[in-house]
Amino acid sequence: MELQNLTHVSEFLLMGLSDDPELQPFILGLFLCMYLVAILGNMLIILAVSSDSHPHTPMYFFLSNLSLADIGVITTTVPKMLVNIQAHSKSITYAGCLTQVSFFFLFGCLDSLLLAVMAYDRLVAICYPLHYLVIIKPHVCGLLVLVSFFISLLDSQIHFLMISQLTFCTNVEIPNFFRDAPQLIHLACSDTSIDDILIYFTGGIPISGILYSYTQIVSSILRIPSTGGKYKVFATCGSHLSVVCLFYETALGVYLSSAVSPSPQKSLVASAMYTLVTPMLNPFIYSLRNKDIKNALWRIINRIA
Repeated sequence: MELQNLTHVSEFLLMGLSDDPELQPFILGLFLCMYLVAILGNMLIILAVSSDSHPHTPMYFFLSNLSLADIGVITTTVPKMLVNIQAHSKSITYAGCLTQVSFFFLFGCLDSLLLAVMAYDRLVAICYPLHYLVIIKPHVCGLLVLVSFFISLLDSQIHFLMISQLTFCTNVEIPNFFRDAPQLIHLACSDTSIDDILIYFTGGIPISGILYSYTQIVSSILRIPSTGGKYKVFATCGSHLSVVCLFYETALGVYLSSAVSPSPQKSLVASAMYTLVTPMLNPFIYSLRNKDIKNALWRIINRIA
């Protein structure tokens, strides 16, 4: 089989969700609506946190940055798919592919690291409540976000360099609506063991941090004598835990399904959940389960009205 280095590949083909021309307008409308809802919802969260005096605790600062990362994830993938559907094209250029690689890993890694930072915030708030304001200071919050960003930037550049060194067969069809790393690596004819290890290693670090934080949180909650007290304390983690479960359930679905049984249909559904549904639902989860965010949003709406 003929091999060609990635540097000589002019374009890849994104096969999208369906080849049926009658479904294309429906897919275009559906994904456009979901994209706009996700952008609007996350922008409202950022606006609520930045413009209102009430939700100014560290948790809300991290939440506004998580919304920025979600906007980055969904903007990296969906607009290109919408343009391809509108233009009746499936191609993405070599430069466009590597650009999408970089930004997707940048915002995806930032998403997971911010979730780990938010878990640490809940750990300090529940296990060390008297020392919370001493440990989680404003400059510490800013430092945690900056460190998360630079780690994500480093991770994206490492993936950029490693994928640019891959060798591919003549088949450059990606069975997805964006350039998904596991499926692109699956197309490579060269050794991809290091790439696979890197993906699971970088993904495992934030998961480990989140698991450790919630292990300590649960241990602390179990020491509370009253059932009502346990529920009240655990309820402060409800929104974050819901977002973590949604994010990692879909993300792990993408990578594990690709590794165990590379089914294009299953990977497509998991990818859509991971890159589109999760960023769209996050603002609803936080606004519906959080009185401060809900009240801040109502004040913004009343101000506009």
